[in-house]
Amino acid sequence: MEKLKLETKNVANENFELLSKLFPNALTETIIGYDEDGKAIVDRAIDADVLRQEIACTVVEGKEERYQFTWPDKKKAILNANAPISETLRPCREESVDFDNTENLYIEGDNLDVLKLLQETYLGKVKMIYIDPPYNTGSDLIYDDDFSETYDDYITNSNQLDAEGNRLFQNTESNGRFHTDWLNMIYPRIKLSRNLLTEDGVLFISIGDEEVDNLRKLCDEIYGRINFVGVLLWKKKTNGNNMGYLPAVHDYILCYAKSISSIKDLGFPITQEYISKTFSNPDNDVRGPWTTTDLSANHKGPCYPITNPKTGEIHYPPKGRYWVFNEKEVKNRIIDGRIIFGKNGKGKPVQKVFLSNRKLSKIKVDSWWDDKGMNEDATEELTTIFGAAKLFTHPKPTKLLYNIQKLYLENEDIIIDFFSGSATTANATMLLNAEDTGKRRYIMVQLPELTDTNSEAYKAGYHNICEIGKERIRRAGKKILEENPDAKDLDIGFRVLKLDSTNMKEVYYTPSETQQTLFDLYTDNIKPDRTPEDLLFQVMLDLGVLLSSKIEETEIAGKKVFNVADGFLIACFDDRITDEVVKAVAQRKPYYAVFRDSSMADDSVATNFEQIFVTYSPETIRKVL
Repeated sequence: MEKLKLETKNVANENFELLSKLFPNALTETIIGYDEDGKAIVDRAIDADVLRQEIACTVVEGKEERYQFTWPDKKKAILNANAPISETLRPCREESVDFDNTENLYIEGDNLDVLKLLQETYLGKVKMIYIDPPYNTGSDLIYDDDFSETYDDYITNSNQLDAEGNRLFQNTESNGRFHTDWLNMIYPRIKLSRNLLTEDGVLFISIGDEEVDNLRKLCDEIYGRINFVGVLLWKKKTNGNNMGYLPAVHDYILCYAKSISSIKDLGFPITQEYISKTFSNPDNDVRGPWTTTDLSANHKGPCYPITNPKTGEIHYPPKGRYWVFNEKEVKNRIIDGRIIFGKNGKGKPVQKVFLSNRKLSKIKVDSWWDDKGMNEDATEELTTIFGAAKLFTHPKPTKLLYNIQKLYLENEDIIIDFFSGSATTANATMLLNAEDTGKRRYIMVQLPELTDTNSEAYKAGYHNICEIGKERIRRAGKKILEENPDAKDLDIGFRVLKLDSTNMKEVYYTPSETQQTLFDLYTDNIKPDRTPEDLLFQVMLDLGVLLSSKIEETEIAGKKVFNVADGFLIACFDDRITDEVVKAVAQRKPYYAVFRDSSMADDSVATNFEQIFVTYSPETIRKVL
């Protein structure tokens, strides 16, 4: 049996291995330091000169000028996006809704670590990512990452906690690193997010004026400039409260594709209302309802006079544009009534486009200046849902997230929001599913940031943001069901998972470094406060099994056995496992079978283990922890 690694991948090591396979002649060694005895410490390296020869192109290095986007500690941000962690996600049934049946997830914890944990399980499975990160307005920046220490140690040692225990970093313009700190926070998170998207997946990011330019450059680097889809300009409020010379009443919503060549049309589904507004038949044309489009374009083409046969007026294309048809084709279309001179016969030439000939797929979008929700709507929504005063600052309106999802998200697609806040994204997903009986699934990720003791949220009993988000989903789900009684199959549940340290004791990861005299302390390599279900979810993460998978709990010969995803994974973490249990698991022919290390009842069972699987299910991959 093979031992599970129970830690995330070291992406830097993987990249090194890929280069090693492609260019083995570029491998070398270099001295990186000296030990206490003065002996050189040698490490692996890539010879840049050899690599340059192999790729046969110009390599820019050192201080040579080149176009680039950089800032202090950027290299550190890149390295730490790739650095492995050995944390886990622990299920919390008591805070979940319909834990056993739901396919939605609510994850509490630092989103950087959570994104690392999801790399294996959700690699290439997410259709849409939406995030509304901190806007870097000079107020507290919650995410201030220091990767040279563990998460808990850094928080303790650097005093980045306020009187109430909040994790805070005051990112004011006067600190000299105003943009740097924000970029170091956001870079590794967006870098990791790209791996989760399907080939036709898209990323949407809400952002304000302060960092929109930097965010564009950062996303161009990570996603590729060619995969920039566009920017939605969203009106968030009616006025700027007289602040600034040109008060910002808008936000930007950037959109990037995993692969621009793979994405489908972005837009709203065609409705009968849209058709009725767009197409008409005022002249009773026998070819049916029609609309008009421009007869000119800005690409190179013919340029000649078009004469209105009724008025004699001569028309040329606008400056810098050209006619889309040649002169003969235009004359034929005028005779045929497919080119007209305005609806009154006296305007510029335009072409008729008939509904019967138009392949309608999606309604294209432009700036969202009206009817997409504003900040005041979001605040009113939360007040209505909670029946209380303002509990959350700067929430996004459900209508905005509803429309973003409706642009592209289809039935059974997954959306992730790893700056979940008040969980507007989850609310919008349920609303959209209720409308069209869809099965879209969401994953919300939020740091359990403590609320201010003087805030309305704290007074109402919500001591951290996650409590607000979870309760918002519970109440919104019930409300949507009440308003949509026919949506009986609507999934309004969610599994709560909480980021925590690994379930395993340190000896699991460094057995060779553990003193022999301490072995009696580690007869069980699992922490005493961890449950079998805790172990199951860490195994699911390690093996890439969806965290929303169906989990059935059965009993075989008095031992608790988990059946995950209809037999894809079968796990038993009890001790004193007998031949009967091993045989029963093997006969179910799972893809993975997982047991605890040294859990066999005696040496005989351990000896028979492999032979039992060879007999009943040789293809099953056997793992231990």
